[in-house]
Amino acid sequence: MKKCAVVCLLGLLALAGAKSAVKQDGHDHDMPELDWWEGGVFYQIYPRSFKDTNNDGVGDIAGIMEKLDHLVDLGVTGVWFSPLFKSPMKDFGYDISDFKDVDPTFGTLEDLKALIKKAKELGIKVILDFVPNHTSDEHEWFKKALADDPDYIDYYVWKDGNAEGGPPNNWQSVFHTDAWTKPAGKSKYYLHQFDKGQPDLNYENPKVKAEMEEMLHFWFELGVDGFRIDAINHAYEDAGFLDEPIIDENKGLFYENMEHIYTMNQNESYELIYDWRVVFDEWSEKSNQTKLMMTEAYANMEQTMRWYGDGKRNGSHFPFNFAMINRIESSSNAADFKEVIDEWLDNMPEGGNANWVLGNHDRPRIASRFGRDRAASFAIMEMTLPGIAVVYYGEEIGMEDYRDISFEDTQDPQAANTNKEIYQLYTRDPVRTPFQWDNTTYAGFTGSAAEKTWLPVHPNYKELNLAAQKEDPKSLFTLYKNLIQLRKDHTFKYGSFESKALVNNVFGFTRKLDDHKSYAVVVNMNSMEAQLNLKHLDEGIEKLKVVLSAPESKYAVDDVISNVEYLTLDKYDAVVFEMSGSAALTGSLTLLLVAVLRFLF
Repeated sequence: MKKCAVVCLLGLLALAGAKSAVKQDGHDHDMPELDWWEGGVFYQIYPRSFKDTNNDGVGDIAGIMEKLDHLVDLGVTGVWFSPLFKSPMKDFGYDISDFKDVDPTFGTLEDLKALIKKAKELGIKVILDFVPNHTSDEHEWFKKALADDPDYIDYYVWKDGNAEGGPPNNWQSVFHTDAWTKPAGKSKYYLHQFDKGQPDLNYENPKVKAEMEEMLHFWFELGVDGFRIDAINHAYEDAGFLDEPIIDENKGLFYENMEHIYTMNQNESYELIYDWRVVFDEWSEKSNQTKLMMTEAYANMEQTMRWYGDGKRNGSHFPFNFAMINRIESSSNAADFKEVIDEWLDNMPEGGNANWVLGNHDRPRIASRFGRDRAASFAIMEMTLPGIAVVYYGEEIGMEDYRDISFEDTQDPQAANTNKEIYQLYTRDPVRTPFQWDNTTYAGFTGSAAEKTWLPVHPNYKELNLAAQKEDPKSLFTLYKNLIQLRKDHTFKYGSFESKALVNNVFGFTRKLDDHKSYAVVVNMNSMEAQLNLKHLDEGIEKLKVVLSAPESKYAVDDVISNVEYLTLDKYDAVVFEMSGSAALTGSLTLLLVAVLRFLF
């Protein structure tokens, strides 16, 4: 009887295995189709530095329009533009003087409408930067407030000075000045958590909330697909306006030496996002397409997860995950990477979407933080993790920070407000240099007739540029293209994730999905060769086939490896393998096998 049962069960296993192979090739699955943004790749453009068409040395909308084909070639889902709005440019667009118009530096509102239209025709979604914490001091609202217009005074945060006539409290700005400024002829100070030209809005005033909601309606009406919401955890301040604690009394009063418990992450800021999500959802229903909300807030894990929602109300579709920027260093080991990645996935609310960010306009580029020889391994890791990937312009070709910008030539107010000795600690200019399109004058960013570019082009552009990498099948750009294409595989879109810090400081993880291909990804964190046994990652692995690898890897695409217990990875190498063997069995096959064993024993 047992013999008959075993034969029948083994027959079922064989049939199931045959079914698995067919489904794997056809990528059939019972999963619901993902929304357009889920599992997407979003490309951040810093408009001043992308492409200049009028030879003034500053990027513009026409330049972005001209280069949209690059984004199509790369294969991204959507593009996020750092601010294009009208601005005096004291903080290069993050000081907005009109939320409903385009700055002449970049073009006109009609130009932006045309850009949105063309991007949509090419299948690229458009995300704008929304800066709700403050306006420019040249905004009409602030001008009216300075003129004591009773309808606009309370659009901003005003306080009396202290008993000695100084600022109301010890709050410092992110840009290394007092967070309070008293205009000439005024008795009160206004709050600015950033530059003094960026007065904070007062969200205790319902008129301010209504104004900003109207701005959202304006742009949604023009077809924008979503917004990245800047510095949202600064929107509200504690009503007591108490001094913030000093971390080390021996180091003096400056922003990084303070606990910002009264100026950041207030409960009301979360409620504001929950309220705005209602507006986004109304437009999603109206347009029959999700209007996407991304939020930026540098905060701890508990605070960050609250941006998703509170269990009753929805918040951001995803808050940016800065763990790879804030918590990972060049000395971090495989266990550190596992901890950072698993922590996000474990803390994320049910139904939430993960996201991974390696760099942006505020933080050093990945190729500079870790070295150009590690850029490819980071790309492979980011692009094969579950969820959304965010790519900062130039990351796809391995652009590096340009640190040889003098204090006198520094544009960034965050650094310009310091001094020659320390400005390099705070400047963001090195990560914002012009895109390196080719090896012609100014790296093809602007015409040879231009007197100069707003920031200098990195001198390495003659060797490191997009045109050269397009000609090289083993370039970083080619790798990015192939990785973005690989992400369309259902296993990467829907599959499980399990990571391990392997011996010899190798980080590895598997991606699996019933009735589909299974994958193993390994990343050598060492500056030397590492040996590993892939059985330690998944004991069911019997054979491997190379799907993708770093440009300098000794493993070529389609290489087959039978000895999975003894592999070597060169320094900083990273490889995506397709697994075969019992590791690739579907869940149903595994359950049947368990049933056989239980019947026998």
